[in-house]
Amino acid sequence: MTSINCSCACWTAAPATCTTFVDVIFVLDSSGSIDSSSYTRMKEFVSLIVNNMDIESGAVRVGLLKYSTAVDASFNLNSYSTRAAVLSALRDLAYSSGQTNTHSALAFVRQQMLQPSAGDRASVPNVVVVLTDAGSTDRTATQVKAPPPSVPIHMTPKRKHVCLRLLAS
Repeated sequence: MTSINCSCACWTAAPATCTTFVDVIFVLDSSGSIDSSSYTRMKEFVSLIVNNMDIESGAVRVGLLKYSTAVDASFNLNSYSTRAAVLSALRDLAYSSGQTNTHSALAFVRQQMLQPSAGDRASVPNVVVVLTDAGSTDRTATQVKAPPPSVPIHMTPKRKHVCLRLLAS
């Protein structure tokens, strides 16, 4: 496992637009251990990434779910074909609170969202980006359910920075 730490300041310069073919699913923790301001920061972080994706050409497909006690598949990979539509759906996501059932969210991604009927393309790599405070109610089940490659991003309000941990297979 490789760890990368970076402060939020590194996100001030916009990266080049992503033109690689990829299916990306964002998984947002909306549990009680994440307060509403941290949830808003997560959405802003995802917006920064989405703003630099080539969605209109079909190179990049984006799906998103939020979770707490229950899993809410907000939209699948085939739901939106424009950056504006993805950003609008992201803005509309409400904070919910509850338990941190990360294992249920990851199982849902694997069993429901990474399927052809939900827009998954067999010939295109999948990336699952998990934004959480890392406080899963069942850590063992979470590790078992993680669809590779997964990129957990731990949002820690106390430290005011984003910690990126890349899971290498």
